Amino acid sequence: MPAWYIIGVLVTFSDQFGIAFGIEGIDPGKAIMFLYLAIAFGDLSVGLLSQRLRSRKKALFIFYAITILFSALFFLQKGGSATNFYLICAGLGYGTGFTVVYITMSAEQFGTNLRASAAISIPNMVRGALPLIILLFKLMRSFFNSYVTGAWVTGVILMSVALIAAIKTEETFGKDLNFVERD
Repeated sequence: MPAWYIIGVLVTFSDQFGIAFGIEGIDPGKAIMFLYLAIAFGDLSVGLLSQRLRSRKKALFIFYAITILFSALFFLQKGGSATNFYLICAGLGYGTGFTVVYITMSAEQFGTNLRASAAISIPNMVRGALPLIILLFKLMRSFFNSYVTGAWVTGVILMSVALIAAIKTEETFGKDLNFVERD
């Protein structure tokens, strides 16, 4: 869910955040371009890191840390430049490369008879949570009466859920995947 929070809230509404941070001329389309260009590099990097570390969970946590760092930098902007704003969006995108590992880990939890369905369904269910993420953002925004505070509180909630889920998920690197789900 943190990936779609970043895409669907922080970057999609980047023009509004730019105004709140006192940064003129932020174009959401340009912010999305920087985000997705960096996601491509993050996707590749997290996969390579997972192979190098021989651990999907360690790579996931490293990229969660990158995401948290750039999320903090995003909210610490005050009167900065549009260039820095777009670079932070790229950093958010790079960190969001963790999606490759969470999809892989999720699929590896299932037997060969369900693995393909899981690999397709899980990211779609997460993407489908975006309307709920936006509703949570709207609720937090109205509760705190602040666009920015509502956004970072939403991010803290979603990242906490993601971290707890990752802690409780088993390591799948090197797992024997030759098994079938039984009824």
